[in-house]
Amino acid sequence: MLINEVCKKTKLTKKAVEYYVLQGLLSPEVSKNGYRNFRKEDAERLSKISVLRKLGLGIEDIKAVLSDSSNAVLQKLSVRKELLSRKALKKAAILEELSCGRDYQEISRELDALEQNATIEERLLNSFPGYYGKFICLHFASFLDEPVSSENQKEAYQEIIDFLDNVPELQFPEEIQEYLEENTSGITVEQINSIVEKQKKSVEEPEKFLEENKETLEFFYRYMQSEEYKASPAYKFRLLLKEFNQSTGYYDVFIPAMKKLSPAYAKYQQLIEIAGEKLLAAYPQQEENI
Repeated sequence: MLINEVCKKTKLTKKAVEYYVLQGLLSPEVSKNGYRNFRKEDAERLSKISVLRKLGLGIEDIKAVLSDSSNAVLQKLSVRKELLSRKALKKAAILEELSCGRDYQEISRELDALEQNATIEERLLNSFPGYYGKFICLHFASFLDEPVSSENQKEAYQEIIDFLDNVPELQFPEEIQEYLEENTSGITVEQINSIVEKQKKSVEEPEKFLEENKETLEFFYRYMQSEEYKASPAYKFRLLLKEFNQSTGYYDVFIPAMKKLSPAYAKYQQLIEIAGEKLLAAYPQQEENI
């Protein structure tokens, strides 16, 4: 089909189609008379491009999305959009404070902290693949709201950046990769946020959590002792992740640095230790799993 027809089919302007061709997003055939001949696949691709542009994606992001058959790029972009949305709300609140007479120098320090913390979030997202990367990024993002002011915090910030710059890529065997894609591909950012909040709530009120989830926990821990679980991809993933975290310094470098950087995270870690003790007291046979 010629460009007029493809424009009618996709509801795009001629200039838009020509721009996408120029940017290398599609390559229609060129006939002997010099006219571009668009195939059905080109029209379908243009329709996808139109949707992605309306969602605010730039050309390079669209190229990445179109070349990715697993939707991993889209999933990562959705987390980035979530983080940007959070930052926009914080900046709007800061702007309101500025309009009420707050000191520009104080505002500047807060904005610098926002930019620094955004760097950590981005590197977290890039350092770990798939669902795990999205979860760990959104989990730690909630603790990165505080300004980096003391020398101790600045040192911790650099330790985190150095760790994330040097951490090796987390590689999953094919079996585990298929398991993760099958079980997490449909999980949205909103659902991950809900999981993160429930996790925090369980740590803040461990007795209530244990009481309300007694039957579920008993079933869960029985299952974790079964041969079926120990032969499952879930168990293999857990072991692989534990080994990766131990060997890369996640527990010895990253977590201590996060505690130095964020007083809120340090407090959260204390609550985790208390909750772990209560959980172990309730299920002493599960020491390895808690």
